[in-house]
Amino acid sequence: MIGKEIIEIEPISSTEVKEVLEDFSQNNELNYEQNITLNHLARFKRYSLEDSEEIIKKLQDDFDLKDKVAVRIVDLAPKDLADLRLIFAKEAMKIEKSDMEKILELLEQYDIEE
Repeated sequence: MIGKEIIEIEPISSTEVKEVLEDFSQNNELNYEQNITLNHLARFKRYSLEDSEEIIKKLQDDFDLKDKVAVRIVDLAPKDLADLRLIFAKEAMKIEKSDMEKILELLEQYDIEE
C-alpha cells in the first residue's frame, strides 16, 4: 500500500458489490479475495440493486439515518424488532420503537431475490 492513499470512503450495499464483481469478472480474472467475496455474496438472499438503492434513499430521507446504518439495514434485511435493535446497538443515535416498526414496514414492501 506504499504510495496509495484513501481519497473517499463510501459505504455500498453488498448487492452493489456483487454487481461490480460480476461485471468485472466478465472481462477479467478474479483474484482469490474477490472470488471468495463473490461466492459469499451469492449464498445469501438480497434485494435487487434498484430496490437496495431506493430503500437506502428512503431510510436516509425519512428516518435521517447515516449511510452506513442504512446500508447495514439493507444488507441484513432484519425481519423483526430484535434484529433491528442489534443493528442500532452500536450507534450513538437513539431511535424510537415506532420508527423501527416503520422501518420494518418499509422493508416488507420489497421482495428479496433468491
